[in-house]
Amino acid sequence: MSTPKILITDDVHKHLISGFESMGYDVDYRPEISLEEVHACISPYYGIVINTKIKANRELLLKAPQLKVIARLGSGLDNIDLDAAKEFGIKVISTPEGNAQSVAEHALGMLLCLLNKILSADKQLREFNWQREAHRGTELMGKQVGLIGFGNTGKAFARLLEPFSIILHIYDPYVQRTEKNDRIVFHDDLESLVKVVDILSLHVQLTPETKCIVDKVLLGKMKRGAILINTSRGKVIDTEALVSALESEFLGGACLDVFENEQTGTYSESEIDLYSRLYRRSNVVLTPHVAGWTHESKFKIADTILTKWNSRNSDNF
Repeated sequence: MSTPKILITDDVHKHLISGFESMGYDVDYRPEISLEEVHACISPYYGIVINTKIKANRELLLKAPQLKVIARLGSGLDNIDLDAAKEFGIKVISTPEGNAQSVAEHALGMLLCLLNKILSADKQLREFNWQREAHRGTELMGKQVGLIGFGNTGKAFARLLEPFSIILHIYDPYVQRTEKNDRIVFHDDLESLVKVVDILSLHVQLTPETKCIVDKVLLGKMKRGAILINTSRGKVIDTEALVSALESEFLGGACLDVFENEQTGTYSESEIDLYSRLYRRSNVVLTPHVAGWTHESKFKIADTILTKWNSRNSDNF
């Protein structure tokens, strides 16, 4: 009997490779492999490790008769056809707990950067322009913060906010509600939440239900001057509506690590115009989908995959 093979299609911590090898697998580590190349070579593999660039759709799975496990680096499952995987008896492993802390810390860092006008202050000071009053900041202490999604990253972000004595407002119909107290409010609908919060942070997976969950209508119901944070998936926000709300100064700012289209080389003329309008705003903090990509999370994601791989006959994925 031949040794079962695992294809790793993205950059991973060496702990994952050595861990698979110690289990007796033959590991093909090809972080630069393209989607087209995966389609061409997937047939003999028992397992595959993927990130966002590989779309594990029905077409790909039909070419993988030996495939038994798909492991996703990180939390999103929108690039995997879960129905097809179930139909073909393929286990799917995701690792949201592996990078929840890094995403939460990144969100907090972006928020503090925005509230204290650090980007502008840094830029002007490097130009020998000393402007103290123009960079007077706003404290996070005591603000009302709304979370859409209260899974691994939402809970991690909430823990980081505890020292700031914030009032936490939560909307997530899929999690069990914890005890209420004078600093935690659970909402049955989004409208009641967005009307009262100073800061709204998104911690959801991309599904048909969450696609463009933040649209023109919802943005219009937010408090004037509120701040929006998105470290989840870009397509949960209608970018045109967001940019318009920023340009009209209805929103006070935004912190964005993810975007509707993250392939800048594919931008249409209208997208170039849209993102140029966004990039010109001084009240936004932008990063290139790196919130969950720390040195520590790289190891934790690898370790989580190995742990779940070993227990893949359970339902604890």
